[in-house]
Amino acid sequence: MTRRRVSPVTMAVLAIATALLALLAYGVFINQPTRGIDAALAAGKRPAAPSVSLPRLGSATNVSLSDWQGKVVVLNYWASWCPPCRDESPLLERWQKRIAPQGGTVLGVDSLDVVSDARGFMRKYGLTYPMLHDGDGHSQQRFGITGYPETFVIDRRGHIAAVRRGTVDDAFMRRAVLPLLKEKS
Repeated sequence: MTRRRVSPVTMAVLAIATALLALLAYGVFINQPTRGIDAALAAGKRPAAPSVSLPRLGSATNVSLSDWQGKVVVLNYWASWCPPCRDESPLLERWQKRIAPQGGTVLGVDSLDVVSDARGFMRKYGLTYPMLHDGDGHSQQRFGITGYPETFVIDRRGHIAAVRRGTVDDAFMRRAVLPLLKEKS
């Protein structure tokens, strides 16, 4: 019985390929976002919104997300350099006008952005809803944010009722927000 010898080049290629696959698997595993909110919503639960305190855009005054408890909050993470954020801004402003009289609000969180750019963005798109600033992005991990825009619909009791990872549209807003406006706190 004759054994075939594996060449050193073949062994090296196999070792490198195995190492690269292991590195890729590790990278995917370690960089997976925390999606506890998504899992809870998929199970039919409404998890409590994470506790977040951020300054108003252009101010040193911090406000807490819990300051809006009793309102339906459409919490939108965005940045002025984000093209899809530009696309959805007019829709969010329309919805702000629609839900404000019913005890709702859109609440923007400008994240990883320059304040002057964010303020220019607000002027350009005529945004009137409250705006917070998360300059270093520290609040994102609590929501499992991996990109922009991402939107969380929070009920009057401070629980997340829906999430959209990407641009919102009228259908999502009708389905996720309007029923909450009819709920009591």
